[in-house]
Amino acid sequence: MNNGHCECGRVTFEFDGEIDDFSHCHCSQCRRLHGAAYATFAGVSRDAFRYLSGESDIKIYKSSPTHDRVFCSNCGSNIMVSLTEEPGIYYLSMSAIEGDPPLPPGYHIFVGSKAPWHEITDDLVSHDAAPPG
Repeated sequence: MNNGHCECGRVTFEFDGEIDDFSHCHCSQCRRLHGAAYATFAGVSRDAFRYLSGESDIKIYKSSPTHDRVFCSNCGSNIMVSLTEEPGIYYLSMSAIEGDPPLPPGYHIFVGSKAPWHEITDDLVSHDAAPPG
């Protein structure tokens, strides 16, 4: 079992099972919403996720027709992104996950719109836009 929480602790959650996807998103929305060069997400099965507390403190921002950004209304912590075209998966913000869970190989997405002041120095696979498939 893996746990997570927002900064203020109102929103807590858990997910059972493995992280199936590990990505670093460089799109302008993720950069603005996370206040960083990129946002890192862990893809988990929607069926394996559940809120333990604070579900009433959750707010959703529809950042595009296909992306719902889920955050704590009290502290603003990013909890996840939910994509309409992938209804069985939640992309949890790694910043909200506790500990050091096992991760699959990571990759970069939307590198074509990365911050010009940020240099990617690892050898992970990079995609200019969304990953294929």
